[in-house]
Amino acid sequence: MSRPPEDPWSSRESPRPDYPDEDYVTDEPGRYEDPYEAGQHDESLAADVLDPAEEDEPLRSRRHRRRPRRRHRWLALLVAAGLVVVGGVVGVQALQGLIPSFEFGSAPEDYEGQGSGEVTIEIPQGAGGGQIGQILAENDVVASAEAFSVVAAADQRATGIQPGTYRMAEQMSAAAALERLLDSEYRQVARVTVREGLWVDEIFAALAEGTDHEVADYEAVDPQQDLELPDAAQGELEGFLFPETYSFSPNSTPQEQLQQMIDHGLQRYEELGIADDQLRRTVIVASLVQGEGMFAEDLPKIARVVENRLEQEEPLGFDSTIHYIAQERGRAGTTDEQRSVDSPYNTYLNAGLPPGPINSPGEDALAAALEPAEGDWMYFVTVNPDTGETLFAQTYEEHLENQEQFQRWCRENRDRC
Repeated sequence: MSRPPEDPWSSRESPRPDYPDEDYVTDEPGRYEDPYEAGQHDESLAADVLDPAEEDEPLRSRRHRRRPRRRHRWLALLVAAGLVVVGGVVGVQALQGLIPSFEFGSAPEDYEGQGSGEVTIEIPQGAGGGQIGQILAENDVVASAEAFSVVAAADQRATGIQPGTYRMAEQMSAAAALERLLDSEYRQVARVTVREGLWVDEIFAALAEGTDHEVADYEAVDPQQDLELPDAAQGELEGFLFPETYSFSPNSTPQEQLQQMIDHGLQRYEELGIADDQLRRTVIVASLVQGEGMFAEDLPKIARVVENRLEQEEPLGFDSTIHYIAQERGRAGTTDEQRSVDSPYNTYLNAGLPPGPINSPGEDALAAALEPAEGDWMYFVTVNPDTGETLFAQTYEEHLENQEQFQRWCRENRDRC
């Protein structure tokens, strides 16, 4: 067995601390004796420590450098405190633009009681407590905008104040004014219900009946110049006045009312997920579905018939398009003469979709146009217009049998067919 190699470090002396050479006595290789061990005392060291005048220059310089650090710390604290003060001043100045100012320590001027007389005020869209208070004060409804702002800020219901025209009293307390603004009885609005499937002229008539305007006022609005229509409308209102129950301010103009209906439709199209490049086709199909169907459960099936017939390149043959051309309602069917009218909207003579919508479809019809039901139906007929019963067929023979039921109804109701 071979011997391990000799440790090259074993023959070297152990390193010594950087003490003066004369303070060490080396008796053996690799060992030193510290003169400060075993109670030995170095008088020169004690004298040096006890006498400040003899302190080494390096030590004095290190001690003196600590004092500027304290000054820097105090300076940083003063700067931070100054920034807090400046930020507070800026914040107060910003809030002054939102909340009417009043002297702290004194209550804002306010009336007492329910007031008297009557005054009409208009709350604009997006008005906050401060702006509403200014409007009330300017009309002497409340004594000061500050009084109303304080009351409104303390009542969470104030966030529910709706824009519109209100009947208020003069010289009311701020609390009484707030209660009246929250009471729908004092809010003057014109409520108009626009049903699904109406033509533009019918919508104008409904708007005129529910407001103080005339049909001519709506007809005078230029869709291309006065309204912001989606590109899919191609400058026409037909199909893009969304059916809904609307609340209009008494001071709203026909232009504002029509724009409100258009904007509401755009919101609903987005919620339904209708892409911009598919909007026009979807509205056209939905208007056909709306014009032919009476019940929501039938609409997806009618939409499937539309798609199946388009795929087969067969004319749709919808009476609703003939009624649109004539702008006449009241009869369930159409005559041979009506079905022979030369018009791009005549779906008996022309294959494919009509060039535009034939009414304003509602949400159910739009949803059906987006997602038609699954099925092979090629025909349908409403066999009883009184009940809305509609039968669907895959073959023409089945359709003729269903039509016979409709003809029977017509014979019994000649004045309506």
